[in-house]
Amino acid sequence: MTTSGLRDRAQLRELFDLRSSYNELSGGAYQDDPYPIWHRLREQGPVLPGTLHELTGCQGPMYFHGLPYPDCPHFTLFDYETGFAAHRDPDVFASSPVPVDLDNGPLAITNSLLSMDGAQHKRYRALVQPSFLSSNANWWIDNWISETVDMLIDGFASDGRAELNVDFCAAIPVLTITGSFGVPVEQALVIRQALTQDPQKVVDILRPIIAARRDEPKDDLISVLVHAEITDDNGVTHRLTDREIDSFVLLLLGAGSGTTWKQMGTTLTALLQRPDMLDAVRQDRSLLRPAIEESVRWMPTDPMFSRWVVTDTELAGVEIPAGSVVHINIGAANRDPARWDRPDEYDIHRPMRPNLGFGQGVHICLGMHVARAEMAVAISALLDRLPNLRLNPDAEQPRFVGLYERGATAIPVLFDAT
Repeated sequence: MTTSGLRDRAQLRELFDLRSSYNELSGGAYQDDPYPIWHRLREQGPVLPGTLHELTGCQGPMYFHGLPYPDCPHFTLFDYETGFAAHRDPDVFASSPVPVDLDNGPLAITNSLLSMDGAQHKRYRALVQPSFLSSNANWWIDNWISETVDMLIDGFASDGRAELNVDFCAAIPVLTITGSFGVPVEQALVIRQALTQDPQKVVDILRPIIAARRDEPKDDLISVLVHAEITDDNGVTHRLTDREIDSFVLLLLGAGSGTTWKQMGTTLTALLQRPDMLDAVRQDRSLLRPAIEESVRWMPTDPMFSRWVVTDTELAGVEIPAGSVVHINIGAANRDPARWDRPDEYDIHRPMRPNLGFGQGVHICLGMHVARAEMAVAISALLDRLPNLRLNPDAEQPRFVGLYERGATAIPVLFDAT
């Protein structure tokens, strides 16, 4: 494996810098800290009519999960209790306004497991769930994550300086998931760009790999999908069709390369800005897991997720009619002072409690254990291989930006060259 396919820094920044035009429609241009506003809105609510960006003071339209849907009533939830309740009741708060139709629906990440509910969701999720269990983390680490991390560090370890967000964090998840599909490094960024611009191009790249795995399976994720069997509503068992595999591919590529890198960058930034905590993790790697979990609580990368209301209901005393879209402000819920002391502080020594960063209920993040493994392996390797790792004081310091996709800007660092 080489980094030759990742040398186009302009393309990397267009794809992964939250401030780029590529990310602007999801609020990438938002430069402020929204949490003080969200605290005030929680006190007013915690359930308020309107979309999150409108209530935060941003002009639309914006496009994200559950947006824009201008003809629907919109409500936003700001506390942990109501956010948890909406996650845990898929019979009332559905994942899609219409049922998923893989055969006739659009070729898109939204027409996938992400938007399924009920028995359909249960059947399809069961096909890939075993590959993403925590007990299978070493399968990912040994086959793809460790090699990717070491390859990237090899590229700058002798320089004494690096940019760790776009040039390191962003590359790891996309190379991990494309590697698990048997895609060469040279095509990884092509696939990442095509995900939102031309999904058919992604399918066309992967079709030869899928055909090859049908004839000769390997120890990879594509082989799992190709040889998985599902029982349909009529009780007939069959292997996945090409369109069903396409649906999984788009979802896993989008989810696998779209959020973990931002969370990794957020975790690194939080630690680098607090050298005492970074040193504590360096000395005691058992603190790395709490550092990651605290990052997910403190600054989730996608601080809002939406649900469609199936029947008239009520949350926190607010009547919400059927046909509404409910926006769960995960970011605000994860800083609810009713659940956490000093909620705005990043503290790796905080007792861990479940939060909404990876969701809850039947739709809890499928890839959360892989994401944790990627972050833990990557950060631990940086601490092992880059002595005296620290922020570069002469460069622009990282800031947290974005609204519906939130993360750090560039993370410039210095270290003792090896």
